[in-house]
Formats: sequence, structure tokens, C-alpha cells
Amino acid sequence: MTRMTPVDGHAPPFLLAPFDRRTWRAYGFLWLALLLAPFALAYSLFTVVFMAGVAVTVVGLFVAGGVLLGARGWGSMYRRMAVRFLGVEIAEPAPRTPRKGFWRRLGGMLGDATAWRALLYMVVTFPLALVGFVVSTVFLAVALGSMTHWFWSRWLPLQQASDGTWHRGASFGTDWFVDTPARQLLLVAAGVILFYLWPQVQLLFVGLFRLLAVGLLSPTRASLRVAYAERARAVTVEDADARLRRIERDLHDGTQAHLVAVAMQIGEARELLRDGAGSDRGIDSAELAAVLETAHTSTKDTLAELRELARGIRPPALDAGLAVALETLAARAALPVRVHAVGLDGADLPPSVTAISYFAVAELVANATKHARATGVDVVAGVEPVSDAATGAAVRALVLRVRDDGVGGAAVRAPDASGRGSGLAGLTDRLSGVDGTLRVVSPAGGPTVITVTIPLPAPDARP
Repeated sequence: MTRMTPVDGHAPPFLLAPFDRRTWRAYGFLWLALLLAPFALAYSLFTVVFMAGVAVTVVGLFVAGGVLLGARGWGSMYRRMAVRFLGVEIAEPAPRTPRKGFWRRLGGMLGDATAWRALLYMVVTFPLALVGFVVSTVFLAVALGSMTHWFWSRWLPLQQASDGTWHRGASFGTDWFVDTPARQLLLVAAGVILFYLWPQVQLLFVGLFRLLAVGLLSPTRASLRVAYAERARAVTVEDADARLRRIERDLHDGTQAHLVAVAMQIGEARELLRDGAGSDRGIDSAELAAVLETAHTSTKDTLAELRELARGIRPPALDAGLAVALETLAARAALPVRVHAVGLDGADLPPSVTAISYFAVAELVANATKHARATGVDVVAGVEPVSDAATGAAVRALVLRVRDDGVGGAAVRAPDASGRGSGLAGLTDRLSGVDGTLRVVSPAGGPTVITVTIPLPAPDARP
């Protein structure tokens, strides 16, 4: 995400612009850009020439690729300069991931788009740095010199006019000298005008630097999409692995233990049958019935646990649609949950969207029960047109709004050093797997309204 607003707010008013720190900070940027411009241009030209010179050797291309990747460091430096001095917020490009394989690694080095864009920035800003610094400095120097001419002109050497008179002061032409009070005052007024025009003229060059920094040093939309997809894929894999671990733990600690108990109880019944058949007293039917009853009860408990595990993997109610699944979830909740499903009956929702929507609502209802101290929850679900964040076009999306009357204060907190974060952060990561978003409005004292938006594919794009 890139913004072109000043760090300290709006642009300074015209009358205060020459004295505003942002104006002088931008002038400092022009100084730094001028000092770095020759070295940046030399690095860029050397990279291109060196790459062309060693193109016939594979080893040389690896070295050239390393030199090219060094442009990433230049780009990072210029990005920090833009943030610090120009008030532009530029997102960091995605880190480079080395590819596996000899030729793929080489191709990844030589085709690094971030490095090439940084080189292009270094080349095109060279003349801009020269012209911007010279024009800005000339405006500022002439303005300050004109305003203070009345003071320092007394030390200027005498000059003779064409009529033979002698004058001391700045001359315009051959016979017009600034050496009278009226002319000194006129020059001061001209200096004041130039001093107030200086920030506006400088702003033109600074604006060009901002545009180039945003256009060439920020990540492209395609790279952001790739990074987002890779992150979503990693989150999906981690979520699936965590789910499998939870199922394995539940099976090991619960179901397996109960099955072992059932096996022991059946073994005990078998021993009773064998001992009774070989004794004169016969089989103790009461004791045998008690053992079998215990085994029967344990078997029913195990079946119930297995049903709960299966329901956690994919609730059977989802087969009847999301609206029915949400109603079933509301009926099993620990506090009153009111579900309002609008337009879901005829909506052809992908199975992945239906499943993640169900589990999202389940987690939000559980959070309201555990943490919000709510007395009731309202769930509104429906298909609505929303604006696509990338293109701005209207797209269909499944929108879920979960509102509780609890104490409020809910927030998406990133994991800390120990890896612990809020459940909402984990839900945000899981929603990223289907390009979904989560928005939280939870003032202190409540109510809390959490909106989940999941874009839906176009009907003709469904496989």
C-alpha cells in the first residue's frame, strides 16, 4: 500500500510554506539526491555494461546477477529517503526467494524485476536531481540575497556608470544600480516574492521524485498478488497441519483411550465366561452383565466422540447449505444466536467458501461466549455487491456480519514473541486463503460488529 500524503498531515499553507520543516526537509532530500546521483548512475551503467561484457560466460553471468541484485540495496536506500524526507509511504517489495536448480537460479537473478526497477530509478533521477537542486538552490539564493542586499551591498566594489558617476550595489544592465532606498525596498519586495515562490517551484521537482519513487520502488500489483498467494498458501498448509494434529491428539487422548478401555472390558467379560465355564458354581451373570454394560456405555461414548470429530472436520449440515448449517450452529450454541440469512438459498457457493464461512461464524460465536461476556449474538449472512480492492470494480461477495452485545474491545493482535496472538488474527490468516477480509468494529463497552467478506467467482468462471 502506497500513500502520497505528507507524513505530518496536509501540505503547509502558502504563507507558512517557506518556514515549514517539510519544505526544508524536501530541500535536504535534493541535496542528498544530488550527492548520490553520480554514484547511482555509475553503478547503473557499470551493471549494464558488465552484464553485456560477460554474457558469453555462465560464471560471469552469475557475478553480473549478483551486481544486479545489489541494486535492491540502492532501491531500499532511496525508499527510506522518500519516506523520511518526502513523506511518502512505500511498501517493501517481497523478499527475493532463490530458486532451485542451476538455470532457474541464474534466471531468477538476471530477471529480478525489483532490481531492474531500482536501476531505472537511479538512471532517470540523475538529470532530475541536477535540475531540481540547481533550480531550487538558485531560487532560494536569489530570494535571500535580494532580501538582504541592503545590508551586504556596502561591501561591494564601486562601479562606474556610462555618465561617469560611481555606484555601489547590484547592477541590472549598465546604468541601473540598486543603491537608493527606494530601489533597495523594491529589491527586498522581489526577494520576498521569490522566497514564497521557492517552495512551490521546489514542490514540482519533489512531486516528480515522489511519482518515480512510488512507480519504480514500490512493489508491483502482480508481485503483491504473488506474495499474497504464497502467504495464503502457507497459511492454508499450516492450518491444515494444525487441524490434523488436533484430530490426531483427540483420537489419541480420547477415542483411542476409550477403545482400549472397551477392549479391556470385553477381555474381562471373556475371562469371566471362561472361569465360570470351568467352575462348579457356573457363570456369575450379574457380574458379567455389569462388565458388558460398562463396555456398552464406553462404546457409545466413543461413537459420540467420533461424531464430534467428524463434525469438526466438516459438519454434515453443510450438505444442506450454509443457511441450514448456520441455523444448526445457532441451535447448539451456548448463548442465544439469531441467524438472518438473506439470499443464500439460490446462491451457488463454492464448498471452500461455505466451509470457511461456517467455521468463521463458529469461532466468532465462541469468542463472544468466552471473552465478550455477551448475552446474545446476531448473525447476518448474504450475497452482496462489493468493490474490489485491486480494480475498484463491483464483484459478488459473501458477507457475514456477527454482532454481539458484549463488553467490546476486540482487536486483531499479531502474534507476539512467544507466538501467541488473538484468535481474530488466525481467522484473518485463514480467510486470506480465499481472498477474504475481516473488519472489526469494537468500541469499549460494545457492541462488537465483525464483518467477514469473501469474494465469489463469477458464475461463468466456476469449473
